[in-house]
Amino acid sequence: MNPIKVGWFTTARDEAALALLQVVYEEINKGFLNLEIPYVFVSKERDESSMAELFIDKAEREMRFKVLTFSALRFRPELRKENIEQWRTLYHREVLERLTDRVDFGMLAGYMWVVSSEFCEKIPLLNLHPALPGGPKGTWQEVIWQLISARSAETGVMIHRVTPELDEGPPLTFVRFPIKTSEFNPLWEDTEKILLKFHLKGLKEKEGEKNTLFSRIREEGVKRELPLIILTLKYLSEGKIRLDDEALPYDLSKEVENYLKAL
Repeated sequence: MNPIKVGWFTTARDEAALALLQVVYEEINKGFLNLEIPYVFVSKERDESSMAELFIDKAEREMRFKVLTFSALRFRPELRKENIEQWRTLYHREVLERLTDRVDFGMLAGYMWVVSSEFCEKIPLLNLHPALPGGPKGTWQEVIWQLISARSAETGVMIHRVTPELDEGPPLTFVRFPIKTSEFNPLWEDTEKILLKFHLKGLKEKEGEKNTLFSRIREEGVKRELPLIILTLKYLSEGKIRLDDEALPYDLSKEVENYLKAL
């Protein structure tokens, strides 16, 4: 079977973005993933941050990927402040002109910009979101605060098709995990004492992201993000999952846990 071709999109914001590309690169080399990455698109220039420079250097020199860069922050900043929708359309139109290689779909891996409608129509896109299908929307921080506020018993991570509406695209795959277990319960009890006295706003002001329950939920989610991406790409490359499959979404919880055990 011919390898599928995946465009890789990132803002190269942190080490997690680099680690994700590195692991995918290694799994391709081992033959675990039957895919090619014709290009890695970075929405920053090399000189915008030390992390961007490191990411681009490693992607180009060590992994031998073709890296395309085009700064979002430097593209018509006045228009971005005045009319974000128009800016979004024009920026991604410029991006499309730079993407000359054909791909089967694109993977947004730490890509921090909402894409335009035109962009979604030109390239099928997948995105990682740190919640279950139908769960909280927003950034991972906003998701965790919503989980704590709702006293949720479980959460998860999903990969979904990208649409212009943030986090509204149809889910493709997901993993779920409990956050009310014998290990989590003492953290809930400590947090509940603060919530009863100060409510969620007070908890954010008093402890913020240093709250132990908040940190643990994030830790468990991050641990499953990479395996979910790897396994989703694997099943797509093998034809076990299709982007237009009527049976979607697929629960890969067991597969993700087995992947983690094998590490």
